[in-house]
Amino acid sequence: MEQNKDLNQFDIPLAKRTYTNNRNSILLKKLLITAPFLLIIFSMTALRLIRNIEVGPLSNLKFQVEKNQDNRILGHLPYNEIPQEKLVLIEPNVEVHIDMRDSLLNMREEAKRDGVYLVFLSGYRSINLQNDIFYSLKSIRNQEASERARVSAPPGYSEHSTGFAIDIGDATKRETDFETEFENTDAFRWLIKNAAKFHFKLSFARDNKYIDYEPWHWRYEGSIEALKVFESSNRKL
Repeated sequence: MEQNKDLNQFDIPLAKRTYTNNRNSILLKKLLITAPFLLIIFSMTALRLIRNIEVGPLSNLKFQVEKNQDNRILGHLPYNEIPQEKLVLIEPNVEVHIDMRDSLLNMREEAKRDGVYLVFLSGYRSINLQNDIFYSLKSIRNQEASERARVSAPPGYSEHSTGFAIDIGDATKRETDFETEFENTDAFRWLIKNAAKFHFKLSFARDNKYIDYEPWHWRYEGSIEALKVFESSNRKL
């Protein structure tokens, strides 16, 4: 009823007007009655277009901003250095976070029972040591920072500083230490099949868009502290 009432308002001025051509009068009346509906339809269409043009890209922009708020440098996430009191020595020159010691040693023992011999190449590295590795080797190899970052994290951005990262090799194929050829060893094949049982995960797989493939580099995610440390790395962006 309200709609009819609104439409009737357009009859008032028409009734007071006189036209020499009755047909023109009828056409004008229909036009006046139809105009508000056309205006509404046009307004709704324009609003949809504005949303598509402005809101869509703004939403994408917001996503991009949020996506880039993980504080990466040259593709690497920041990590705090583990307090010294949480470090334990598992073998000469190799220290790890105390939370992962048992899982790491148990994993090596189970591999040995399967005839596979894992060797631990590198565990905890201080930020100072990472500084020497990143800048000294970058200079020696005459590489820009972005090139070096493909294979080595800047200081303060290495998983090794957390104590939860371990580089692993095959004791029977030492020539593959820190090489992609490690993926062709019995040790790597065993890790791919069994490491998750001990809460270890390959950090830098082939599909990593920031860092070169490192089949020897594994991280521990078997404690609440470790999960907190690697929450950003595991978040799908």
